[in-house]
Amino acid sequence: MGEVLRQAPAEIRGVRVRWRIFSLIVGFAMIVYFQQRSVSIAAERIMPELSLTQMQIGWLQWAFVFTYGLLQFPGGVFGQRIGARRALTSILLVAVFATALVPLAPTLFTGTALFAVLLGTQLLLGVAHAPFMPVCSGVMAAWLPSRRWALAQGIHTCGLQIGAALAPPILVMLMQAFGWQRALFWAALPPLALIAVWYWYARNTPVEHAAVSAPELAELGTPVIPSSDSGVSLDRIRHILGNRSILLLTGSYICMNYVFYLLASWSFLYLIQQRHFTALEGGWLASLPPIGAAIGAGSGGIITDALARRFGTKWGYRLAPLVALPTAGLLLLVAVYISSAYTAVAALTLAFAAVEITEGAYWAGTMQIARADTMAATGVLNTGGNFGGVLGIPVVAYLSGHGAWNAAFFIGFICALLAALAWFAVDTSHSLAVRPGTAA
Repeated sequence: MGEVLRQAPAEIRGVRVRWRIFSLIVGFAMIVYFQQRSVSIAAERIMPELSLTQMQIGWLQWAFVFTYGLLQFPGGVFGQRIGARRALTSILLVAVFATALVPLAPTLFTGTALFAVLLGTQLLLGVAHAPFMPVCSGVMAAWLPSRRWALAQGIHTCGLQIGAALAPPILVMLMQAFGWQRALFWAALPPLALIAVWYWYARNTPVEHAAVSAPELAELGTPVIPSSDSGVSLDRIRHILGNRSILLLTGSYICMNYVFYLLASWSFLYLIQQRHFTALEGGWLASLPPIGAAIGAGSGGIITDALARRFGTKWGYRLAPLVALPTAGLLLLVAVYISSAYTAVAALTLAFAAVEITEGAYWAGTMQIARADTMAATGVLNTGGNFGGVLGIPVVAYLSGHGAWNAAFFIGFICALLAALAWFAVDTSHSLAVRPGTAA
């Protein structure tokens, strides 16, 4: 009778622990992208005050993307080995430290030493954030049924983009009121409260959580992620790295992420330098592309899940990228060649929305293939994705620094087309455990 009484409230209320866990990682997503955008938003103040060039700002962004991209796969393996609860707690604490160190550095260093320290903070932030997306994908695989994975990835990416959308107006207003150093420092501290809640409430899997009732476990069915995992063997790693569809998804994601980083990291400076908006106008207008991206990501998850139910996972996961990516490429061309500055903002917003419609397909598609090795496999995916940033950021920094914004956007158009073409050969209907030609 005691067990029945414990389970009944969850059934009556309809509240599921899994959605509370999911809401925490969505909150973290907002924080992570706010942290990632802080330097690029403050760049307009940092460059004259610290005598840094636009190319040096580009190298700061590149430093973050370098370690962030390089450590995606090791970060996923790290998450599988120690579990999501401890992994997210540790990496997000390091991220808070790295973010807070940026505004403190100029009080202690000058000249070359200062730039080296700033570079170090971005390298460290990349190390801290690298496991985040793979580990969050593992949380989704452990806590949510597979039919909800694309939706969950879309909502999670929506949270990322809301954080990115909030960063420009909030940081610009704080900088105007308090200066860029105090603005960045105080903005770095609020995540500590959410980290404490996560460590107290979260568990790696539903079976480990005392508040999860038997009916909720029954709803989830057979767990995809085991409650404990002694490690990731070399054979499992070879299996992941040798999977054709995972490699194709990774290659496609490289191209897609050139467009992503172009829109996410450079929209603010593009609007100020090329479209001649003021910093305050640019701060507000630069929040529109991430808002479009948030809407695109959320709707893309819904669309992808619906297409998968209608056409099966193979074509259901392909269709959204095959339509959305070429559309995004065309909108990039509209953004730079249209005469109206406000129409250009609209085109950038729609382009970012189109790009982010595909996130659910990329991440949930990799999860469909990898299953229990979701963290490691999505680490491979995001290694490729951020390699697009490693290549793209210095290219865009160089071209924009020489006033060649149009060339940077045209490269984005080509990358969007290449990203779409790769999807024709991706098959998400076969998992690592089920090879083509064998029984499921």
